[in-house]
Amino acid sequence: MTTILNADLHCHSVVSDGTLTPEALAARASANGVELWALTDHDEIGGQARAAAAAQACGMRYLSGVEISVTFLHQTVHIVGLGFDPSNPALIDGLKQTRGGRSQRAKDMAKDLARVGIKDAFEGALQYAGNPDLISRTHFARHLVETGVCKETNEVFRKYLTEGKPGYVEHRWATLKDAVGWITGAGGMAVVAHPARYKFTANEEFALFTEFKGHGGQGVEVVTGSHTAAEYVAYAAAAKDYGLAASRGSDFHSPLESHTELGTLPYLPGAVTPVWELLAARIQ
Repeated sequence: MTTILNADLHCHSVVSDGTLTPEALAARASANGVELWALTDHDEIGGQARAAAAAQACGMRYLSGVEISVTFLHQTVHIVGLGFDPSNPALIDGLKQTRGGRSQRAKDMAKDLARVGIKDAFEGALQYAGNPDLISRTHFARHLVETGVCKETNEVFRKYLTEGKPGYVEHRWATLKDAVGWITGAGGMAVVAHPARYKFTANEEFALFTEFKGHGGQGVEVVTGSHTAAEYVAYAAAAKDYGLAASRGSDFHSPLESHTELGTLPYLPGAVTPVWELLAARIQ
């Protein structure tokens, strides 16, 4: 396989905070010409068997995937895992522990929203999540849009749920060492997701990539839904500088919310090593 491949290795289903089933996502990806696909639900691999079967039915190749929430320098950083064994006990247990704090955090978020007059937000968000162990800010955002507090989810995140705004509650996620260890211990590759989103200083980003590599991380998302064209170039250069493979993924969540459709991103720059070249043996 080469750099010129329509791979989409970052998206979410109803198993975490997406709005489509794994089967509907597979059909959508296939219709958009995706050749290699991964479902990367947040801290959850319960949809992997369904996604792999749906990909096969659509004629796509598949890599197992997950997106793990990590606390690094007081920020939430996301690490994507690709090509791992979904039955690995240490990975399963680690993800279960990571999910464990979501319900209490959500209740604390709802209390803070009630302080500014937004009542019953936990119950409202739970209607979108279904499972309190997987409840997230995205589910709160959908509830606030549905009830008319905001017009769209982007407005929710501008006014609420982020640091310094009503409804923000800091949560201690997994460590970078743990997340990378779970992924690599299960035979997969750890990838830094959408690095431009973190707004780290140059020194902080250096610390992230250096520690990530030190723990066995091997990849970085270069072309992803939240990156600009200039950031594609910047993180292609970072991939080369740090000796990391490059990944590509839309971070698609919903037809109504996501600005980047599955399979529609530019191809990876030719100067990078694609993650799928290193994961060839793990592709289904």
